[in-house]
Amino acid sequence: MSADLQFLEEWIPEKMDPGTVFVLENQTKLGKADNPFVAVMSCPRCGTMGLITRKQLCAGETMICGGDSCSAEYKLDGEVIRYRPPQ
Repeated sequence: MSADLQFLEEWIPEKMDPGTVFVLENQTKLGKADNPFVAVMSCPRCGTMGLITRKQLCAGETMICGGDSCSAEYKLDGEVIRYRPPQ
């Protein structure tokens, strides 16, 4: 299963549908220097928002939803969301 990523130009939390990304300003000031938080992404399954790092956004590092009732695992492949296959 895959889905397309959506980007917001300005921060409007109400418009953060599942699978939406908002790129942050002043990225080097958030998180670790070698892999800072660069964006907010809403889980493509449940819509829970969370910070994501440069490696998660650009290098395909895996993410796990932080929602209370969702444990979706996925990674970004360009602008496509790829879910971890069931084991």
